[in-house]
Amino acid sequence: MRKIWTVTLAYLLLSPLSSYAEISAEQIARLGNDLTPLGGEIGANADGSIPAWDGGLATPPNSYQPGAYYDDPFPDDAVLFTIDSNNLAQHTDKLSVGHRALIETYPDTYKLPVYTSRRTAAMPQRIYDATKRIAATAKLTADGNGVMNAGEGIPFPIPKNGLEAIWNHVLRWRADSAERYITQITPTRGGDYTEVKFIEQVNILYSHAGMTTAKMNNVISYFKQEVLAPARLAGGILLVHETMNQKKETRKAWLYNPGQRRVRRAPNVAFDNPGTATDGMRTNDQLDMFNGSPERYSWELVGKKEIYVPYNNYRISSPQLTYKQIMTPLHINQKYSRYELHRVWVVEARLKDDARHIYKRRTFYIDEDSWQVLVVDQYDNRDQLWRVSEGFAMNYYNVPNLWTTLEVHTDLQAGRYLVLGLDNESKPYNFDVELDDNDFSPAALRRQGRR
Repeated sequence: MRKIWTVTLAYLLLSPLSSYAEISAEQIARLGNDLTPLGGEIGANADGSIPAWDGGLATPPNSYQPGAYYDDPFPDDAVLFTIDSNNLAQHTDKLSVGHRALIETYPDTYKLPVYTSRRTAAMPQRIYDATKRIAATAKLTADGNGVMNAGEGIPFPIPKNGLEAIWNHVLRWRADSAERYITQITPTRGGDYTEVKFIEQVNILYSHAGMTTAKMNNVISYFKQEVLAPARLAGGILLVHETMNQKKETRKAWLYNPGQRRVRRAPNVAFDNPGTATDGMRTNDQLDMFNGSPERYSWELVGKKEIYVPYNNYRISSPQLTYKQIMTPLHINQKYSRYELHRVWVVEARLKDDARHIYKRRTFYIDEDSWQVLVVDQYDNRDQLWRVSEGFAMNYYNVPNLWTTLEVHTDLQAGRYLVLGLDNESKPYNFDVELDDNDFSPAALRRQGRR
């Protein structure tokens, strides 16, 4: 990959010798000065095509009504240009490997509409304060499969290695809790599909105000997913307790089977086992672009790169669109998408010699302003690019946070794709839902399944 920026000399000179040690006071002082409170470069790029960060979109536009769908704060933005098979060579240096492959694979239909770059990522002030506070104490466990002395904020705002960067994504701010009614669709090559509808609830303990490692009791978050449709799958419920130190205690998961009316432990809800009702098109650890233990890979922090990534995708989440308008054969209808030029951290994950996973190598492109993974290139055991994942991000400005409204996982070899997160025909995400830890116990799962 050309023109990838190596980690700056200043970072190297200021970094401690140990990969797992805390960062220095001099580095921490940069947060909120030449770096954003979460560690991104606060200034514009050389030609101004990436603007300076000015605090992001921290308040809703006047048109927004609480509980309603999210109005596009930039309705007058027009497409600057479109990248397609005709001008691909002109833009290759600012595209991920996966996006180049998508254009080459579908030269007649796959296009990237590029808009003005807007650095809308914003978080509550307490997340910024917590990030600065724990930057002095947070560190990886000796094996890198857990984080210590952290809570609430981003643990490694100035990462020194790939493990720190991917943990920033796993522990990034989304909300204290959320509930969403979403649809997953996996079309055939011809475009036919069945809608799989979910209700998902998540209680992210790590992000609660004043949270510490001790208070979490090794639990990052609780996650519950119930299938609402189709009828043959309805009533199945997945419950997950996600752990902080994956070696101390692995992820706990349970499944409620409506046919058997029983709750069972589900130790295989992890790594490369197929996600719920995905037709084998997505692994469990691809949910939320990446989740779970990083233990099966070696992680390299390659550096930074300016590339076009999905960002501020309010239009594709609009209730004015139907699923049929979005879902087209081979890939989503790209005319409803929005791409912008942003700086991303590039992290290369390579499967360890003694580990098993269907992906031998994965390249992650992580937003510098939010630590949200925006694009992932996934390779098979022949080192051939297999699947490309995109996180169509937008700022949920009433929180505020930057999170995906859609996850799209495209299989280049099968000519198929999977979309997760569609809510255009249901209701918008609810970040005001009140959830109790008791709602996420196996006993509660049993009661919910038998209602």
